Parts: sequence; C-alpha cells; structure tokens
Amino acid sequence: MAKKKQETLSSEEKIKEAARKVFMEKGYAATRTRDIAEAAGINLALLNYYFRSKEKLFELVMQEKLSSFFGLMLPVLQDPASSLSDKIHTIADRYINMLADNPDLPLFVLNAMRNAPKKFVAMLKGADHVLHSVFARQLKEQNPDVAPEQLFINIIALCIFPFAMRPGLEVLSPEIGVQFNTLMEERKKLVPKWMKAMLKVK
Repeated sequence: MAKKKQETLSSEEKIKEAARKVFMEKGYAATRTRDIAEAAGINLALLNYYFRSKEKLFELVMQEKLSSFFGLMLPVLQDPASSLSDKIHTIADRYINMLADNPDLPLFVLNAMRNAPKKFVAMLKGADHVLHSVFARQLKEQNPDVAPEQLFINIIALCIFPFAMRPGLEVLSPEIGVQFNTLMEERKKLVPKWMKAMLKVK
C-alpha cells in the first residue's frame, strides 16, 4: 500500500511539473491535455484519472503559485510588531528571493493573466487583505495620500520587472546575465530606499 501511494504521488508530481512547464510555454488556451501527458511521459488516460481536465490542473498549478506568494506576504502585511519601513524591506527581500528560486513565475503569471484573465482573478484569494492590513493602516498614518494597493503594486513591480525582462536584458547587455544575482541583491536594498524616499519614511 505504501509503495502504491508513493508511486501515485510521484505520478501526480510528474504531471504537475509538466503542466507548469507547458502552461508557461504555451499559455492556458493553447495547451492541450495531450501536450501535458507527453511532457510528463505518461498516457492521456492516466492524466485524466488524476486530474480529470486541463482546467482542474491549471487551477491547481496556479493556486500553488499564488499560495506561495501570498503565503510569504500576508504574515508580513499583518505583523503588528514591525514598522512600515520594516515591512517594505521584508517584502522586497522575500519576493526577490522567491523569484530567484522560481524564475519561471513571472512569465507563468503573465501568461495566465493574458490567456485566462477570469480564471486568474478568481484565484486571487488573499489580494483584498492588502487593503485591510496592518500595512495599510501604518501607511495611512504615515502618508494618507498614497493608497496601500498602489504602494504594494509598486514594490512588487520593481521586484518582478528584472526577472520578467531578464532574457531581453541579457540580449541588450550580456553582462547583466553574469551579474544578475548581484544586481538582485543590490535591488533588495534599493527598492525599500526608493519607496521610503517617496513616502518620506524615516
């Protein structure tokens, strides 16, 4: 029984890994379950046995991606013990680390938003917590003219842009590819600096 369970988990993970790759390359609309089965090295019947449909598999893969993001961010946003300045530093640091560990994430999410916007938005559970967080309250006290969602989007955008554009940036300047990790370590310090300058956070 234990061996059978292990084989089942292994097959499921192989399918999910193949789905991540194919969805990222082709987008949701252009992907067929047959493409995923071929990438996983299994037959279509086995894929359908585990996941039933492309839609179910996409939702599972995307939910894992989004959960990893909000799982990192929500505790930071809701932490009453840390200052707004500390939160900005922590968000930038954690998000850049996550992107470094998951370099396919930006393109995966962008493809999902472009090819299946309704499905993507429906899975954004946790996004509304930004507006009702300790982070939002501290921002209102610091600078009520800046909306919390705007500040949060700015932080995330400044972190994600180099990863999303890395292939093009490396074509423009091969040195960027060599120095990319160093540049991202520097960016962990620069993003909070830019945000705090805008907000005049001391």
